Order: sequence, then C-alpha cells, then structure tokens
Amino acid sequence: MQLEIQNVSKRYNKNTYGLKDFSITIEKGILGLLGPNGAGKSTLLKMIATVSKPTDGVILLNRNNIIKDPNYIRKQLGFLPQDFGVYPNLNSFEFLEYLGSLKGVGGKNLKSRITQLLEGLNLIEAANKPIGSYSGGMKQRVGIAQALLNNPKVIIFDEPTVGLDPEERVRFRNLISDLANDCIVILSSHIVSDIDTIADKVAIMKNGSLITKGESENIVKKVEGKVFETTIEKEKFSSFKINHIVVSTKRKQGKLQVRYISENSTDDAKVQEANLEDAYLYLTKTK
Repeated sequence: MQLEIQNVSKRYNKNTYGLKDFSITIEKGILGLLGPNGAGKSTLLKMIATVSKPTDGVILLNRNNIIKDPNYIRKQLGFLPQDFGVYPNLNSFEFLEYLGSLKGVGGKNLKSRITQLLEGLNLIEAANKPIGSYSGGMKQRVGIAQALLNNPKVIIFDEPTVGLDPEERVRFRNLISDLANDCIVILSSHIVSDIDTIADKVAIMKNGSLITKGESENIVKKVEGKVFETTIEKEKFSSFKINHIVVSTKRKQGKLQVRYISENSTDDAKVQEANLEDAYLYLTKTK
C-alpha cells in the first residue's frame, strides 16, 4: 500500500497558499506529522481525506487518483479531524452504530467491533451515558473509535491526543501501534513525544512545505552537537533567548537552568544528548 502526494498546492487567493508544491510518499506504518501552527498539516490531511480538493497536483493511493475517484479511498479510510463533533443526546453505542451505517458497516459484527473499541479506549463503563455528559477527553476517544470503526487501511488522526491525560495517551499509542503493520497511519500532533514514541517515520512541515522526512534517529542527527545546557541569571534571560533557540528552562537556586540550541556554546555550557523535540525546534526555526 502506497500513498503518493505529487506537487500538491492549495491556493486560497492569489498570494495565499495552504500548501505549495508539496510532495511526499507514504508507505505502510505510522507517519508522524509535525509542524507549527499554519504549517499546512490540517490542509494536507483534509485533502488526503477528500474533504478538500487541491488547487494543483495529484494524490494517488495504490496508483489510483483519489481526486478523480474519491470513493476509492473513502471506502478504506478512517479520519479524525481536528474539529470532530458529536451528537450529545446519543450514547456511545448509538453514535457509533449511526456512524457505522453511514460508513456502510453493519451486520452482526458491528456491535462486537464497537464493544472492542470502547473497551480498548476505556469507554465501556460510560458507553450508555449521553455523549453530552462526557469530558473533552472522553469525546476525543469517541472520535478515535469512529475513525477505527470500519477497520480502515488508511487512518488519519489530526491532533488525536488533545484532551487526553497521560494514561489515555499511552493507551492510544498502544492501540495505534497494533494497527501499524497493515495500514497507513498518519498522525499529526503538537506533542513531539507522542510522535517520537510510535512513529516509524517523521515528516516536519513549515509554511506549506516539507522540511524533512525520515526516521526519527536520522532527523535527530541534524542537531547533534548543537544542544547545550547552561545556568544564567534571570535578568539575562531576555537577551539570551534573542540569540539562542531555547528549548526549556528550569528554576534552580534563584537562577535559570536553560536547555538551548546554538551553533556555538557559551563558555560554561555542557553539550546535551539531542532528541526529536530539539531537532524539530531547530529545523522549524532555522529553515
């Protein structure tokens, strides 16, 4: 299974693009999609899901043009958009049965599939309560369940872990990892640790363009030797962050312990082991 995005652009007006000449090939497994706000992540995902059409370019699934034939991907697609909505008066069983009918999923196996998903997402105890009474994280888990309802071969998650507590994020990652061998999973998130934990490949976007794509370890190599830690006076921090990419700060004995990225270190700085968050910040700030 292969998804090819070839020279795709999304133009909103003469000078405004959501994507510009974007190309990427996605194979089976989990692709983690990272990028700052406005990078074009949601625009890309909506076009793959055939919710939106590109201005230019071609999107192929197994060499089938899904712009001309959107039903080819819709039959095997699971999609959780960033702005997923629910029917508050329905309970989880009723809601998922309704969406199952819209997706063409039915028969004797539907109820067992719904039960399996609700158990996997820790929703089974609340399954008979109206969704309107759910917390934001619980509603998000219902959204994850509907995306997986039809055993899709292409699964798109746009910020799926928003509102989930740490335990539920781990549960979600485990659930998705089990699917990765047979499906294309595209996972867009602002939470770099979620991507780093489960993604087979990582793609980083900025301003509607692809900065880099590859295995996490290879992307991290781009920032090796550029990550440092030092301790500075709090009064100096404002000027310090003008000249350095600050990753994190920690208060320590009245001073600030700063993790930062720079081509050159200060005299008392110590080199740190780089990670994907460092590489993401470095690439999106300097490219």
